[in-house]
Amino acid sequence: MSKRLFAVVTCAALAAASFGTLAQTPAPAAAASTPRIDQRQANQERRIDQGVASGQLTRRETRRLERQQGAVNRAENRARADGTVTAQERARLEHMQDHTSANIARQRHDAQRRPAASAPAK
Repeated sequence: MSKRLFAVVTCAALAAASFGTLAQTPAPAAAASTPRIDQRQANQERRIDQGVASGQLTRRETRRLERQQGAVNRAENRARADGTVTAQERARLEHMQDHTSANIARQRHDAQRRPAASAPAK
């Protein structure tokens, strides 16, 4: 009886070990793919660059907006780290992007302007 019990326990342990290996295989790349989020990030970075070029953003505003963009990028990397971006993680990323987008629009259209570059000294 003990040999039979040992055999059953051994088989169960091997099955559990092989199942654990399967459970640890990474999810397909599509599950961690975030093309819409990536495209929106690129668009927001372009809007910041345009605001800098036109003088609509001060240096302080630019730094703050770039820091917010960096926070979204870091959150996206953390969400992708396990191989899957869940619906909850996507919603959080989109909320962060909404917040950043509103800040970009607000800062670009406020009364603060970057001073025009003065002519170089001769």
